[in-house]
Amino acid sequence: MSYDDIRTATVIRYPYLWARQARAGETEGRKERPVAVGVRVVRADGDLVLFFPITTKEPEKARFAVEIPAIERRRAGLDADRRLWIILDEFNSDLVGKSFYLEPEPPIGRFSKAFFLPLLREFIVRRKAFIEVIRFR
Repeated sequence: MSYDDIRTATVIRYPYLWARQARAGETEGRKERPVAVGVRVVRADGDLVLFFPITTKEPEKARFAVEIPAIERRRAGLDADRRLWIILDEFNSDLVGKSFYLEPEPPIGRFSKAFFLPLLREFIVRRKAFIEVIRFR
């Protein structure tokens, strides 16, 4: 695989660093977890990618999060028998090809455009209110 397979709506494994962990001074994600690739922006110093975490823990009602339907869990290569949520009010950003955390491994799956693009549009509208954890410096 190459890094070219890391595109919008693909699901990969990534050591996601939660915003609460970053605020506490942690610099490394505690475990690899599935994340959805939100946006990939071409840049001269390496493409910038935004990652949204996928979790089994039901988020608080105030969070911008969506439960993933069973058919989308299957498409994304996730466990279709477990309730899963995609969290959209916090995200990690990283640089393709320069990341200490991002590997050129095949995606585990991909969400459909019908499911993911409306979420991404809403994220773009509300992005300024969300928390970014930058994984490169």
